[in-house]
Amino acid sequence: MTKKEIVKTISEDMQLTQLKTKEIVQKTFDAIVETLVTEHRIELRNFGVFEVKKRAARKARNPRTGERVDVGEKYVVTFKPGKEMEERVRQLEQAEAEGRPLPPRNPSIPTTSFDDEPGEPSGAGYSRPASAPPPAVSAPTPSSETERRETTSGDSGVPREPAPSWSSSYVPGRAD
Repeated sequence: MTKKEIVKTISEDMQLTQLKTKEIVQKTFDAIVETLVTEHRIELRNFGVFEVKKRAARKARNPRTGERVDVGEKYVVTFKPGKEMEERVRQLEQAEAEGRPLPPRNPSIPTTSFDDEPGEPSGAGYSRPASAPPPAVSAPTPSSETERRETTSGDSGVPREPAPSWSSSYVPGRAD
């Protein structure tokens, strides 16, 4: 799936214009990259953890010539999937082995939320009773609460500063 396909899917689902959805998706990606560059780690509860790690220098082999070459140390981005993602992939393996289609996402499992607190179930505080009508869909408005990053900075255990809310004036890396 490409970024363009993600934008199209979300815009149809949320009844937003593709232009507005593209802006939101791009700002999300920009915030993830900016956090990786500055903090070296971003944890998205129930989705996974992106982390920047230093890969040591090593000897490698040129696949065309077979010649041994030195490869210097470098930084790489790693990703460790969250429990929900691993479970869905495990279901795919089981379904494929049994020759049946992958079941749809379990609607009883709340959608992953960036606001989840450690120890709370995903989507805590954001659910509605099953009998309640779905919320009206409208254009997004800036959040009244400041979103915050889920992890602590470095190894100090000190909470990170709040991330800015997603408003039209947000520019990654720029302090307002």
